[in-house]
Amino acid sequence: MEGGRNRLHTLISIIIPTLNEANGVRKVINEIPREELRDAGYDVEVIVVDGGSTDGTDKVVKELGAHVVYELKKGYGRAYKTGFSIAKGDIIVTLDGDASYSPKVIPQLLKIMRDFDLDFITTRRISSPGAMSLINKVGNLILTLVSKILFRINLEDSQSGMWMFRREVLRDIMPWDDGMAFSEEIKIKAFLCRKKVYECPIPYYRRVGKVKLKKLRDGIRNLLYLFILYIRLRRGILC
Repeated sequence: MEGGRNRLHTLISIIIPTLNEANGVRKVINEIPREELRDAGYDVEVIVVDGGSTDGTDKVVKELGAHVVYELKKGYGRAYKTGFSIAKGDIIVTLDGDASYSPKVIPQLLKIMRDFDLDFITTRRISSPGAMSLINKVGNLILTLVSKILFRINLEDSQSGMWMFRREVLRDIMPWDDGMAFSEEIKIKAFLCRKKVYECPIPYYRRVGKVKLKKLRDGIRNLLYLFILYIRLRRGILC
């Protein structure tokens, strides 16, 4: 922690979008290293943005002491926008509700952010066996390559869903998209709006529960959206 704030606790908001992730979100919340974070000078609020689950996801979240907010408008990005709007933390962390990203890496990411005075950390997924299908790997490679070519940014995993950033930068990098392209857009804007960005490798695990991603449809939409962003950049309206 910085300067005169060494004795104060900084609040971290962990945002988790869910839709029928009762088993996965239980694992995610239980793995948050609260004591380690508290010892390092951080308090934690957990906000789960639920899209109308029918498997008791919200009940699990409440039992574990986290806050549930409901967002019935469809969209991955829409869920995050709702979570960001009520988050009180100085630092915001995102996680999926399927346990594919482990919150155990949060202390490590916080140390990197603090030591290098970063604004935004995105993650590069190191996949465990069976965690990512071949079509996902190929799609990610294509989308990442197009992102690098169009925007000239140093990024190796444009579709990663775990990020950490300082709250004050959100006004500059908030994506326009309400869907899956939200993930690539927030990273691109962080780079192009000249924030201090670092991409950190982390483990990526097989998801808990049913896959909901429409691989071909979402992949094509994300690809098309990159060109929409590029056009907006050319018009000078990105940030």
